Amino acid sequence: MHLRTSLPLLGALYLGSLSAGCGEGIEPLEAQAEAPAAELATQEQAAVSTSGFTSHFRQWLSANGYEPQYNLVRSDLVGGSYGGKASSTDTVVNQPVIFIHGNSDKAIGTGTAGQSGWNASIEYFLSRGYKTSELYATTWGPASATLSAYQYHSKTNVMKVRKLIEAVKAYTGAAKVDIIAHSMGVTLARKAILGGYATDSLEGGQYYIGPPLTSSVDTFVGIAGANRGLVSCYQTAGSTPTCAATNGLYPGYWNGLGVSGRSAYLQNLSSSSGYEGAYRYSIWSTADEIIGYGNVVYYDYTSRIPGQTGEKVYSGYPYGHFGVKDQTQAVQYSMVRSHAVP
Repeated sequence: MHLRTSLPLLGALYLGSLSAGCGEGIEPLEAQAEAPAAELATQEQAAVSTSGFTSHFRQWLSANGYEPQYNLVRSDLVGGSYGGKASSTDTVVNQPVIFIHGNSDKAIGTGTAGQSGWNASIEYFLSRGYKTSELYATTWGPASATLSAYQYHSKTNVMKVRKLIEAVKAYTGAAKVDIIAHSMGVTLARKAILGGYATDSLEGGQYYIGPPLTSSVDTFVGIAGANRGLVSCYQTAGSTPTCAATNGLYPGYWNGLGVSGRSAYLQNLSSSSGYEGAYRYSIWSTADEIIGYGNVVYYDYTSRIPGQTGEKVYSGYPYGHFGVKDQTQAVQYSMVRSHAVP
């Protein structure tokens, strides 16, 4: 791992103009200057409803014990959630797709920098015949760039993702669901699926997530995840919750023979492979401005998922940290529908 930093230290990165993602961020200056892309994003945002879960789904969540305990609705945010049937006669035909966003982002983007949400992907799936009752997303964090350095794989965040998966499967009656996750959402979703025990000393200590959900997931797509940690977390010595050595993205250190000290949370995720679903894909870029360093952490690509079925890799603009989410709708669709990498 190259230890000279060409990026700001993580605390500044999260709290400054690059705040978002795994710590996500806005695209480089050339992306900001590309008017057609910006116009397209605005059109997509306008096309996807920001009103949240349908009233039918909200009522179901309340009746089945998910609300208000897990706050999946996120009525405190515009664009805080998406999905649900229009009525009891709304039949679910396509296998439901669940979208899990990254740090400081939210379910549906509303024009704030670093918060493009899943607008582009949802719009694409809708254009291919999916309905609102087959596409789901919620906001697991505060959706605030100023708080992004304080977000980690907490009990609240893990359980919110877990309960969304369980709720969508039960509500739709589907045998399996598909999951598409971005950035920190990748590592949150992987633990939600893996299940078992976890520990969060700030939220009561050890807790039980539940049994593995492997048999409930058909396709898992992890976009720009930090599965092996972040170089910038090494540089800050785990000084922020996001980079913590227990539930953060701390990558550990190279001892001459291998990696030691990687965060306990990431170690747990890497203790086995193939549990994310029947098909497991990653989408990532060596030009990711947030992950940095060509995506390499101690001789491994951090966005690769151990035991993955396949991957789609990019090497330049416009496929930065957000571009690999917002510009790859057709790739995501192909992975989910055809189990193929175009």
